[in-house]
Amino acid sequence: MIEVRNVTKEFVSPKKYPGLKGAIKGLFSREKVRKTAVDGISFHIDKGEIVGYIGSNGAGKSTTIKMMTGILKPTKGECLINGINPAKHRKKNAQNIGVVFGQRTQLWWDLPLSESFTILKEIYNVSDEDYQERMKFLNRVLGLEEFFTQPVRNLSLGQRMRADLGAALLHNPPVLYLDEPTIGLDLVVKDNIREAIKEINEKYQTTVVLTTHDIGDIEELCSRIIIIDSGKLIYDGSLTDLKEKYGTKRKVIMEVKNSREVLQLPWGELLGVPKEAYDVEEDKEHNTIIVTFDKNYLHVSDIIKETMNHTQVKDIKIEETELKEIVKAIYSHGL
Repeated sequence: MIEVRNVTKEFVSPKKYPGLKGAIKGLFSREKVRKTAVDGISFHIDKGEIVGYIGSNGAGKSTTIKMMTGILKPTKGECLINGINPAKHRKKNAQNIGVVFGQRTQLWWDLPLSESFTILKEIYNVSDEDYQERMKFLNRVLGLEEFFTQPVRNLSLGQRMRADLGAALLHNPPVLYLDEPTIGLDLVVKDNIREAIKEINEKYQTTVVLTTHDIGDIEELCSRIIIIDSGKLIYDGSLTDLKEKYGTKRKVIMEVKNSREVLQLPWGELLGVPKEAYDVEEDKEHNTIIVTFDKNYLHVSDIIKETMNHTQVKDIKIEETELKEIVKAIYSHGL
């Protein structure tokens, strides 16, 4: 459904110089600054997939989305969306995609929501029969009928996001781009929108590309993620593989009889591993010991056994590395 082949996007701008003299010099200078926002990225997405496209701010996510939607033309390489090159056939491509930007809207601010949908119906040449069928479905999954006659300017953020999602799906596009679709929403509205996206994907086999900083969106919706950093693709695979490969840290949290005594044990000697393979902390308030360890060096049973040899253990909790911690580490240090 989506094919991105060695896509590069460079932006060229006049070179700027500091100070007043620099500003005057800039008026006559022909020097240019070339910035590479996306650098030779390639991937493909099959029909019906929900893929998380993530990266830190400035990584090149939005630039890639803009090239896939036809807003920008690649400097090198090409995108094919359902067999169409967006850079060459923008109008034809627009009929095949839906786009939701979390901080922008495609709705008419002063018109009732119903009028915006009527205009979009005509723009996308949706027949009366198809319009009635789509609205019935969208009303059910997004609950649009409760504010359908209100002006868009009077809608809450949550209502507007549901309306924007409905507007993007009115012509039943095979590809849907979602850029921060749950930004600023409360937990209940987030859950409703996530469930709506799941149902739309299951019913129509809509291919979804999701860019977000909300790890909850990724975990709830995506089985595959693509991570880019400084314009380069650094990971393309499943969430399970990412956690297995990079989520090597685990925690054992133990409520013990005497946490101070346990903290002072010679852990490296007892466990027979280097210091970098583990870390031991104390929570004095709850008389708890927290052992963070690399599962490539140690097993949970080793830690529990040594602890129980030296003190009474009242309770044990084991925690895997959370996805947000893995992604945070990737953003900070790369893979």
